[in-house]
Amino acid sequence: MTAIWAGIDAGKTHHHAVVIDDTGKRLLSRRVANDETELLQLMADVLALGEVTAWGIDLADGGAALVIAILLNHGQHLLYIPGRSVNRASEGYRGDGKTDAKDAAVIADQARVRRDLMPLRPDDERVTELKVLTGRRRDLSDDKTRTVNRLRGHLTGIFPGLERELDLANVAPLVLLTGYQSPAAIRRTGARRLTTWLRNRKVIRPDQLAAKAVQAAEGQHTAVPGEKITAQVVHSLAKEVMALNEKIAEIDKLIEGRFREHRHAEVISSLPGIGPLLGAEFIAATGGDMDIFENADRLAGFAGVAPAARDSGRISRPKRYSRRLQRVFYTSALISIRCCDESRRFYDRKRAEGKRHVQAVLALARRRVNVPWALLRDGRCYSLTPPVTLAA
Repeated sequence: MTAIWAGIDAGKTHHHAVVIDDTGKRLLSRRVANDETELLQLMADVLALGEVTAWGIDLADGGAALVIAILLNHGQHLLYIPGRSVNRASEGYRGDGKTDAKDAAVIADQARVRRDLMPLRPDDERVTELKVLTGRRRDLSDDKTRTVNRLRGHLTGIFPGLERELDLANVAPLVLLTGYQSPAAIRRTGARRLTTWLRNRKVIRPDQLAAKAVQAAEGQHTAVPGEKITAQVVHSLAKEVMALNEKIAEIDKLIEGRFREHRHAEVISSLPGIGPLLGAEFIAATGGDMDIFENADRLAGFAGVAPAARDSGRISRPKRYSRRLQRVFYTSALISIRCCDESRRFYDRKRAEGKRHVQAVLALARRRVNVPWALLRDGRCYSLTPPVTLAA
């Protein structure tokens, strides 16, 4: 049978598929709805044209989840081609316009000529759950960051002295702002009554927080325009941040529970600097298996911690990498500097060589990539003492 390659430019409601042969000639070009019946018919029509060497697709989840599941459930070889790679590659193909048909043709041709593309494989239920939960946690964290920034902006507008004193990453200042937002209100209440009010709401060390608030209030006796309505906004935003903290805490428990149930949880969490949250992110980004990575270098490249030299002599990092996985290795490297003597010694040595902090942490992150790759390959937990191999 004729060898063919299929490319899918994935969308939310519709996809565009293009099939080419080994010469690059288009054998099929079709727009299909993101619907099971139409997608099954598309697959049948493509298989009737010849032997599909590989399918290429530019999304790995979201709107492409259904077509990916259908293809993988029917044993098709599916390659992931990031949208950024498609955009760069399309500059070398004829046609100035950007159309779904052209992108699908580029994806098909890239699947035909490239040998470094990441294959997509069926995820087990636990991996899929961790992808959903960690994605939801990132959304909540982003919402919290935006809300805290708005809260700081409004509080600075009416009471800059108090804003400087409060660490809004802690719950106690948020509790204070749900009751008191203006200098005049805090002065009227006084330190003793404010301490009692905070203690009744289970704030830790309420006397210290009350003293800071009263001192800031004594330093401002001017009421700015719009203070009353801005104070109401500050009150509302403080409650929103507290609610987001509760949601994040709830989802953290769910993530830890699902992570502990994964077959590789013990191996992954044995590495210094990786706890349940980072471990869950690692599984969500890689699937938890190292089969798709030929060696640790491929994993490092996918994680964006492997430097690559340009012809000009400058050093850059690969553009096609997983930011999620990069964050896992970078953050775990930072943590390991504090909790692992071996990591600390490596970091200190790099700093002594003249590397900046970020460079030293990235070097440590790259070194640590070898460890989970080898541990998961061998199915063993981390130990400072390497395993002894007995001679035959």
